[in-house]
Amino acid sequence: MADGPDVTAGASAREEILGRIRAGLRDVPAAERPGDVEVQRSYRLTDDRPRAELVALFAERVGDYRARVSRVPAERLRQAVAEAAAELGLSRAAVAPGVPAQWLPEALATIADDDLGIETLDELDLAISGCAAAIAETGTIVLDGGPLSGRRALTLVPDHHVCVVPADRVHGQLPEALAAVAPEVSGRGAPITLVSGPSATSDIELERVEGVHGPRTLVVLIAE
Repeated sequence: MADGPDVTAGASAREEILGRIRAGLRDVPAAERPGDVEVQRSYRLTDDRPRAELVALFAERVGDYRARVSRVPAERLRQAVAEAAAELGLSRAAVAPGVPAQWLPEALATIADDDLGIETLDELDLAISGCAAAIAETGTIVLDGGPLSGRRALTLVPDHHVCVVPADRVHGQLPEALAAVAPEVSGRGAPITLVSGPSATSDIELERVEGVHGPRTLVVLIAE
């Protein structure tokens, strides 16, 4: 019988996972460090396609995930946010603290997320944020928990999320996007969140249900 992790019956999931890790590391010398072993990285690290092509691809891919996507001139962002809120019938928004005032329509009641309580966030109609980066190849928004992205609770609790994606923050590949946000994230010791479309899950019969683990509506405004 092949050696396996030393896991007793009834062990917790945590103990089982740690046991498997220990089993996988049995043949690693105690003095070895991660930098001692070269890792082959043969996958694509960069994307040389023109910016316009990357932005178009991002719009297509994030739309495939059922996000509502609009490409708008930067000077029309306030109007675009107002139109998105009106289309959804929303009037009250929690806003990431770093969102510029010129993005916010006067007709929309907004409150800055200065550590708002979960109950307050749940009572508001939507969240408005920017992003740290976006990935064209996968249609993914990168949130870094900073002032423009907002903390995770802001974009997790309200039922709707309006996210502004500046065109110059769209990268072709995942490694490029991570490299772009790494200095800021590493400096704060902060996690990042990758968002592709509204929150969704499927039951055993593959019936799609949206809004279970986050906002059921994601509006992406690409500012060009």
